[in-house]
Amino acid sequence: MSDIFADILIQFLNGLAGASSLFLVAAGLSLIFGVTRIVNFAHGALFMLGLYLAWSLIDLFGRSTLLGFWGGVLAAALCVGAIGAAIEIVVLRRIYKAPELFQLLATFALVLIIKDAVLYFWGAEELLGPRAPGLRGAVEIFGRRFPEYELLMIAAGPLVFGLLWLLLHRTRYGMFVRAATQDREMLAALGTDERRLFTSVFFLGAFLAGLGGALQIPREPAQLSLDIAVISDAFVVVVVGGMGSIGGAFLAALLIAQAKALCIALGDVSMFGTVVSFSKLTLVVEFAIMAAVLVLRPWGLLGKPLALARGAGAHAAPLDPPGPLFWPSSLVVLVLLALAPLGGDRYLLVLMGDIAVFALFAVSLHFLMGPGGLVSFGHAAYFGLGSYAAALVFLRFDLPAEAALFAAPLAGGVAALLFGWFCVRLSGVYLAMLTLAFAQIAWSVVFQWNDATGGSNGLIGLWPAGALKDRTLYFWATLTLCAAGIFFLWRTVHAPFGLALRAARDQPMRAEAIGIDTRRVQWLAFALSGAFAGLAGGLFAFAKGSISPETLGVARSVDGLAMVLLGGVQTLTGPVLGAAVFTWLQDEIARNTQYWRAILGLAILALVLAFPHGLGGALKRLRGAA
Repeated sequence: MSDIFADILIQFLNGLAGASSLFLVAAGLSLIFGVTRIVNFAHGALFMLGLYLAWSLIDLFGRSTLLGFWGGVLAAALCVGAIGAAIEIVVLRRIYKAPELFQLLATFALVLIIKDAVLYFWGAEELLGPRAPGLRGAVEIFGRRFPEYELLMIAAGPLVFGLLWLLLHRTRYGMFVRAATQDREMLAALGTDERRLFTSVFFLGAFLAGLGGALQIPREPAQLSLDIAVISDAFVVVVVGGMGSIGGAFLAALLIAQAKALCIALGDVSMFGTVVSFSKLTLVVEFAIMAAVLVLRPWGLLGKPLALARGAGAHAAPLDPPGPLFWPSSLVVLVLLALAPLGGDRYLLVLMGDIAVFALFAVSLHFLMGPGGLVSFGHAAYFGLGSYAAALVFLRFDLPAEAALFAAPLAGGVAALLFGWFCVRLSGVYLAMLTLAFAQIAWSVVFQWNDATGGSNGLIGLWPAGALKDRTLYFWATLTLCAAGIFFLWRTVHAPFGLALRAARDQPMRAEAIGIDTRRVQWLAFALSGAFAGLAGGLFAFAKGSISPETLGVARSVDGLAMVLLGGVQTLTGPVLGAAVFTWLQDEIARNTQYWRAILGLAILALVLAFPHGLGGALKRLRGAA
């Protein structure tokens, strides 16, 4: 056999091993979503916890013995399963009737708490695990050496898939789980103990995540960044396969892992006189597949359109128009903020500037989520593209910052116009995942385009000259532009366009019957929202003096979601309040403790449990009660 075919065969086997790994973590996520309808953002954190626990338990039981290693792996998975069940009982059980997005925010808070718990117990250093006893060697396949442990991983995925299939199709428990996936309200009406079922499903899903993590111990070091990386991959697999479909997750894991392996096998290929680096596509190929699948088959390869839960069709309460004192009081607050720099506190100036930028970012996201009913998991794409556009115009064309800032909303708006054309054809979780896919594609382009964007190092030297060189003047410019952007979006919500957008959200069929082109309205809302997110990104770039790919990463999108949900989706002022509290909390806690994520997560969790409609919603109720 030629070297090329031998290389391709080895990459194919690597792809099978990778598929097993992906399936193990995605199967649990799919199972939990299918039964509880919760998009468990903490699933990646549970995977990471399984890896760390396996490292410690294997060390405790004996690294060199067969029983010690596999006993540690199994014990780690069981511990993670128990932690998952405890999370369901203590936290999620209390918010099953809250809006779905608040459940997402609660699981995001758990990510922060688990990450700092891992940091406390295991430290920040990467931990290398032991190799599996009896599987430390390699076998020769067509002249290439292939690790024995990878052969075990290839078998693990189909084995777990087979066991899950038997559990779901050949047991009474599996019958209940499948019934809950189809119609959990009817199952509850027939007398099934829904609480016990949900807890057991959470245990099983968390066990699979922990097992997936524990089995990685000989393959990769335990590190703190695994949670976000793994949850992105798991979401992609679950969505491509079809939410709630175990078979779909297995098929999608196989497809994505083999696509990645093929890209690595092809390497650099000369095409029409140009060298195309397929190996660089490994960062983006899975999201490209997800985007293609969602456009062609919105409910995934083996999934089915989600059935509406009974009672879930209740309309959102209409947004109250601003009262007579709203705009005057807003103007007073704005003037007070503008006077803040006169106190001479430079640190406060920076913090207030950040709050203004993120308030505009959050309001732009709220414009989609609240009035539009369009949830975006990838809103940071427009923020980041706006910041890069402003930076590139500033650095490459040597234009002043005042002129470069015009490129920011333009870039964000154009990107949103392009992505939105595909996104508005979907709804719910699938729409959110498609926005994530486009955001990740944009991130990978920025991350790998070294010549233009500086790659992982980003761009530096973005300090404005001229009038904006003075940081106080820059703060006033930032405050003015952000306030103007927020004012424009708020006014738009109550303008005819905003009313049409809300009609498309609440009653799309009736809206179309009276002549509203709902898709066009939602598409334009995407573009408008993206443009203002881009403006926020441009202001952020010149405030910091540098940018990096993190400005359009998943974490930034999650921050935006947290700000909107914390403040409240069903109020206009909620996103501003949420952005202020979130940014201040993040800054204040990070300056005082190493474990700021855990404290922030606990604060978010407490707010979610105490104020299920957000801070803005709570204030609105207080005013109503008064």
